[in-house]
Amino acid sequence: MGKKKGKGAVELIALVCEETGIRNYTTTKNRRNKQEKLELRKYCPSLRKHTLHKEGKIK
Repeated sequence: MGKKKGKGAVELIALVCEETGIRNYTTTKNRRNKQEKLELRKYCPSLRKHTLHKEGKIK
């Protein structure tokens, strides 16, 4: 029971810390509802504080 790898509406994205450039979080996003890039304030473990995390691609 694996996931489909087709072109669905929901895609897996990484959240990249703006200050360090490290990918700390992964989440999903519905492309039909949200066209713009996702930006969230999340905790960065390497800096030990909350920073801005922006959407990036998963390699």
